[in-house]
Amino acid sequence: MPHEIAVIPGDGIGQEVTPAAVDVLEALNVGFEFVYGEAGDETEAKMGVALPEKTRELADGADATLFGAAGETAADVILPLRSIVGAFANVRPARTYPGLDAVQPGTDLVFIRENTEGVYAGIENEITDGVRTLTRVVTEDACEQIAEYGFEYARQSGFDDVTIAHKANVMRETDGLFLEVARGVGDDRGAEYETALMDALAMHLVAHPEDYGVVICPNLAGDVLSDLAAGLVGGLGLLPSANVGEENALFEPVHGSAPDIAGEGIANPAAMILSAGMLLDHLGYTGEAARVRNAVESVLAEGPHTPDLGGNASTQDVTEAIVDRLE
Repeated sequence: MPHEIAVIPGDGIGQEVTPAAVDVLEALNVGFEFVYGEAGDETEAKMGVALPEKTRELADGADATLFGAAGETAADVILPLRSIVGAFANVRPARTYPGLDAVQPGTDLVFIRENTEGVYAGIENEITDGVRTLTRVVTEDACEQIAEYGFEYARQSGFDDVTIAHKANVMRETDGLFLEVARGVGDDRGAEYETALMDALAMHLVAHPEDYGVVICPNLAGDVLSDLAAGLVGGLGLLPSANVGEENALFEPVHGSAPDIAGEGIANPAAMILSAGMLLDHLGYTGEAARVRNAVESVLAEGPHTPDLGGNASTQDVTEAIVDRLE
């Protein structure tokens, strides 16, 4: 049976870069079956809900999901989708590519971000007029799961440097638990690692990203630090991501819906196509995943480039060039 891939383009440039990723996957002739779902701002305006039940069922039943972007309804779309596929880990690589200007050419990082709790658990309340609260949830089980995943990812991917990011000096109970559990996992594995306060780590990443490899993070820290790393390598248009569960997964570019350029046909599809490459790896198509990465890297090195990278090519121009490199 062919693998079934749920495709949810979403809003803005998601409508442009997601078809580009599908074109690349189809060019590989691996026999995927694509099923399409709606989500996002336009879907909410049309149907009264940003993530319809039919789309939820598609993501739940598929072998993997490709998601483009959501606009104002992002929290109502992506957080439930990650929950539907049981995604406990958010994997965000950030590396520089030959031929592109980068603030820090030596950057090659992977952020392993806890994906289910922290301040993103969504527990907010209005206590009284002018007073609102946000409850941060950190559990031992989730800390252990993300730490195990992070250390194993580093081992399998050949990264020697593992850093546990935290803010346990202030959030003593919650980040204190995260740090304690993650260190315990590293010690039990006999792994080498270091720990770093997340704010100090942000400074050191900017100055010396080459000193770091895999960074295991609580939810919010992983979100912020990975966006910071995007600035080091050339922008969010180059960062893919995977949301990995025990049996299912969702793949999306780190960039948003970019309404300022939506509909112009000039969005950089690299992050979305690299996310499709991560999907291939997840499903066991490692050779095809390598072909996709090599094709993207070749086009990034030699062109054509979209305007965000200093060129004047369209999304379609870049997609066709990547497909050509596959062949």
